[in-house]
Amino acid sequence: MPFTTTPIPDLLVYEPKVHHDNRGYFFESYSERVFEDAGLNLKFIQDNQARSTYGVLRGLHYQLEPYAQTKLIRALEGTILDVVVDIRTGSPTYGQSYSIELSAENKLQLLVPKGFAHGYVVLSPTAEVMYKVDNFYHKASEGGIIYNDPALKIDWKIDLHDAIVSDKDQILPTLANCTHNFVYNKPTE
Repeated sequence: MPFTTTPIPDLLVYEPKVHHDNRGYFFESYSERVFEDAGLNLKFIQDNQARSTYGVLRGLHYQLEPYAQTKLIRALEGTILDVVVDIRTGSPTYGQSYSIELSAENKLQLLVPKGFAHGYVVLSPTAEVMYKVDNFYHKASEGGIIYNDPALKIDWKIDLHDAIVSDKDQILPTLANCTHNFVYNKPTE
């Protein structure tokens, strides 16, 4: 099974099967069939790509319903620390964060469902990140949480004095003061 569960419900790590030989490697970075076989019926409609240097910290972002996005994130070059926060009201892990290193070397991907704030920081000299989304960008629905919210206790794996953060991301509210409309859907027994 190419999917690994995390301590947070519905948040999955995807590890595609990589085929190595003397020429290099080949892998299917995304296969609708593999996702559907795991019960994940998603329709990704756009790929986004960003290149950044060491210390660039983007996040923590989300879009409100009905414009929320499921994301499948991976690093094409370099290494990032990918971080998510569960902001689904009623979730047993509400307010908890999860982080994972995604790199060109490990080829891991993080599947982030709707209801999570998402961000990442670049740990290598440069990194190129690509992520699929299942909904288009909708500016009026943007939301976010400040990356250094003390209640979240996120270890970004860099000295935050070295972090390069956009002006917009520096004024985001804390989790306690943010606006969101996500509700956890408890699985039926």
